[in-house]
This record gives sequence, structure tokens and C-alpha cells, in this order.
Amino acid sequence: MEYRISDKNLHLVYTPETLALTVSSDGCDVLWSWTGDAEIILTDGTHLSFARAHCESRPYDTGVSTGVRASYTGFSSDGKTYPFAVETHVFLDCTDNSLRAEFRLSGDAPGEILEVQYPPRFAFKNESGYGYTVLPRMQGTIVPSGEDIALAGGIIYERDAYIPLFAQILGKPGGVGAGYAAIVETPFDARYALADGELIPRFVPSLGMMSYRRGMRYLFFVNGDFNTAAKLYRTYLAARGRLVTLKEKIARNPRVASLIGTPIIHTGIAVHISPESHYYLPDDPAHNDNFIPFSQRAEELRRLRENGCEKAYLHLDGWGNHGYDNLHPDPFPPHEGAGGADGMRELGRTCTELGYLFGIHDQYRDYYYDAPTFSLDNAIQNLDGSHPFCSIWYGGPHSFLCASLAPDYVRRNYNTFEDLDIHLDGSYLDVFSVVQLDECFNPDHPMTREQCAAARRECLDILSDRGIIPSSEEVLGCIADSQVLCHHAPFFTSNLGSNEAENIGIPIPLLNLVYHDCVIIPWFGTSGTPEDPHTKSHGGWGIAKTDSGYLWALACGDTIYRGICDTAEAITYSAPALELHEKVALCELVSHTFVDGDPRKRKSVFSDGTVVYVDFDADTYRIEIG
Repeated sequence: MEYRISDKNLHLVYTPETLALTVSSDGCDVLWSWTGDAEIILTDGTHLSFARAHCESRPYDTGVSTGVRASYTGFSSDGKTYPFAVETHVFLDCTDNSLRAEFRLSGDAPGEILEVQYPPRFAFKNESGYGYTVLPRMQGTIVPSGEDIALAGGIIYERDAYIPLFAQILGKPGGVGAGYAAIVETPFDARYALADGELIPRFVPSLGMMSYRRGMRYLFFVNGDFNTAAKLYRTYLAARGRLVTLKEKIARNPRVASLIGTPIIHTGIAVHISPESHYYLPDDPAHNDNFIPFSQRAEELRRLRENGCEKAYLHLDGWGNHGYDNLHPDPFPPHEGAGGADGMRELGRTCTELGYLFGIHDQYRDYYYDAPTFSLDNAIQNLDGSHPFCSIWYGGPHSFLCASLAPDYVRRNYNTFEDLDIHLDGSYLDVFSVVQLDECFNPDHPMTREQCAAARRECLDILSDRGIIPSSEEVLGCIADSQVLCHHAPFFTSNLGSNEAENIGIPIPLLNLVYHDCVIIPWFGTSGTPEDPHTKSHGGWGIAKTDSGYLWALACGDTIYRGICDTAEAITYSAPALELHEKVALCELVSHTFVDGDPRKRKSVFSDGTVVYVDFDADTYRIEIG
């Protein structure tokens, strides 16, 4: 049966039996259409088609939405029928003039379903010059039509998707045209794929089952671009109370204000590499075990202050008993060879005397076998009763601590810091804002991915409530409300760790367009010196070899890293980025555009009227203060 539904300027033609759907809007000659099928994919590889199932439908009107409910039963393959029932709801939402598509599946057994691909993809030609796709891969990526891009797994709330926002736009990459923004409304157990230029929503089980309603929201626009999509998502978050700005975080924890216009100093104390670690070098003992005294770091900070660095946030790795990435969540006592608790306490006091902030690296996911309180009973448990295992990092063999238990470890450890009279201004809870959300099947502490995100936020909130600036690795939308500082949030390049990497797609600050005034993001790279203006300015973690991290800091209105041994000259020539951050850190990044359509030349506009121009080929910038 064909249904025709209209609301405001949006018009829908929908046939549930064949999953044929078209969307049009007044004043726009573009017709958006679903193409292909929707499928249930089983763990044994079987694909079950919605279009081949039995369908019954009826119109549906709630007063705030108008649409169609359809049920699908009788799924079958190779003569076998499956007991699944899928209830779908496709409707126009009058509250924001959007199209919404939802489904709820019942009848599955634990571990039976791999994923459900619903709703069908919107048709989008994969021909050069046709348009472009906006992906939330790390900071953000434009994929011009006709170009291919490989995804690691398409996991929402991981590097393939910091935020659950996608867009497709007709027009030149970065330019304006008709388009749509797609928001994954149930993102915690969601994935996506990009096939032949078309975006495919994918939903996976939660604790082994498709146990709740899943849904997508589509907002259509004309004369828009990736900025339009970002602002639609920002408005969506704000309307639901899920956009927590730095001003609000400062009200909760006044110490956060001291980060504005402050560079990050990243250094460490001790290294101990387990023989079972990926990084262990059997012929180089000094590589495997070394340390720098806390007192030496204090002296280096004093020299940095003398060289003109008036403000800084110290991020200190490797302060624990065995050094960096060891023994967590039981890193105490502080490294004895480097000076122990007394040395760490004095380093913190030195930071305070210098006007610097004292922050540390900490960890509550990697759960090391040799930690004094380790027990597999507290580790993540898989569906089959096994536990995750990893031995890549310095500390060697470990599992993952169930995040539902992590908050109590945080409370315990920060009580210990207080008992030791070690004052902390900030703490970085490693990987919480970059690795995929965990789920745990242990009946004593079961945890969904959504509950995992809540537990990670709780850990950061514990820090905030103690007046400690909460930090983590990158920026996931599900963590951002409780996070103030990250380690970095750059772009997905051909080799993240290489200075010779190339851009994959066209980098855009999609994340900053949503969250600039919510999270502080530092960038690697300095502006160099008059004698060598390109010093440290090209390539790096998540930065292509053609691009300057310093220019990206300026374009995004973000802060930067400084070295603990920076010279007075380097400090002077990196000052403009910090002055800009002081000016715009609490401002929204209103827009970011290509100058004259050239993706190598960018223009950023902030809500206070400040405008920044950068040219990545000429390595130049211009700031117009608002």
C-alpha cells in the first residue's frame, strides 16, 4: 500500500511492502529516495530480507507526528523460517520537520543476530562532481563523490565516528547545495558503512540481543553545507539538554577557567616495559627501564617559566610505582626511584608556585594482571564467558576492568592522593574518550555500552566534584558532557602516527563546529621562528604531511602543546595561538568555510565576531579580532 504524508513543507511517499520511500520539500527539486533493501544479518552469515518478509501496515498519527507503522514477519532463507518480528515506524516529526525511521525487533536469541541494517540507505550517486559525504571520522572528513574511503569498523563513538552525525550534500565539496543531515538517535549500539557513496545505518545487539527500539532522524535542507549539518546537530543536542558548555563546566568547577589560553606540557617520569609487551626490546635494557626524577622535571619547569611561559598545564605520565601504563588500577606508591610521594608532592607544589596546573595520566580500563588487587571477577566478561586479553602496552598482560566498577577505584585512588597530600589540578583518565564502549556479560555486574558511557562520565564527574580538571584522550560525544580537556582530536590520516601521512578525504573541523565551546582541544606544532618558520609545523599525529598543526589550532581557535624545554624564542612565536584561545575558547565556532572554494584556504568565524584565515600552502594566517 502506498502512503502519502505531508507536514509543513516536507512530503513523503512510502510503500512499506517494498521499502520504497521518497522525500521531497517545497521549493526544492531534489527528490531523496531509499534504495536497496533492509536486512537482518545473523552471526552465521545468513541475510534475511525485509522486502521478502510478510508486511502489514497502518497509518499512524500522534498529534506531533504523522506516519506509518509496519510489521514484518515470516523472515526466511534457504527454506528456513525465523521467528523474528520487526515493528517499524516511519513518520514526519512536526517538532523539527524531520523524517524519522525506527524499528524494534523481537524473537531473537542471545548471540543470534550480528546486526540489522535499517532503514535502507538514501540513493546518492558515487560519481565525481556529484556531491560529497560528511563523516564524523575523528575531527571530521569530507568524502567527495567518486572517491573511496576505508572504515576500520564504522563504530559510533570511536575514531570512525566521534559523534553520531552524517550528511550528504549535492554540490562541490565544501560548497552549498541541497542535502540532509542524518542523526543516529540510538547511537550506543550503532555502526555505519559507506558503500558506493551511500551511507548504511547498522545496529548491533546490546548484551547479545536486539532488545530495544533503534532509530534515525533525517533533517533536509537547501543551500546548506557541512556547517548546516553541524549546527542542526548542535541544536538537536541543546534542545535535549545534552550540550554542556565550558561556561557551565566552569560554574561547576572554577579551576577549569584557568585552562583558557593555557598551553599543555606533556612529559613523563618512569618507564618499565614488560618482557611480554609489544614495545619490549630484549637487547636494550635502558629502553625497557628508565626514569627522570620528579625534581628534574621541577627544574625544567622553572626554566620554562624563566623563558617566558607564564601559564601551563603539566600532563605527567609515568608517575606510578612501575611507571607509565603499569599496574593499573593500583599504581601506588609514586615511583620511588624518581623521588616517591615526597618528590611528586614537591613537583605539584612547584607547579603551584610557578602558576602552572599540575595534571597526571591515569587509567581505569586496562586492567593489569600484576596489579595488587587484580581479579578476573572484576574484568569484562564476554558472551561466551571469556575475558578480553591484551599485552601490547608497557605493562604487559591485561584484561579490561568493567567500567561499572571503575568509579569506586577512582574514589579510592583520589582519596589516596589526598592522604599523601599530593595536590592535583587535573587528571587524564586514559582511553575513556577514544576506545569503543564496552559491554559486560558478568551476571554480578552486567553492563551495556550505554551504561559503560555513563560509568566513564561518572569517573570524570568524580574528578570535577573534587575540583580536578577532567581529561581524556580524544572527544566522543557520549563523554563530552563530563570532559573538559583532551589529549588531541585531529584528523584520520593514512597513518595516524606518521609525519609522512596523507589526508584521507578533505579534513574539516566538524567536531569543533558542534563542541568548540564545550571541550578544550590542544594541537601539536608551533609557529616556528623567524629563521625557520616551518619548525615542527607539518605532519604529526593525525595531521597530514602537507598541513600545519599550528595553523589548525588557529583555524579551530584551540590551544597548543609546548615542550618542557622550549626556548624563549619558541614561546614568543607560539603566543598568537594562546592569545586567540584566550579570546574565543568560550565562543561557538559559528562557521568554517573554504575561501573561494579552495580547501587549502580556510576561514573560521567565531560567535564574538573574530575571524581567522589560514592558508595551508603558504603557511600563513590572519586574525581579525571581533
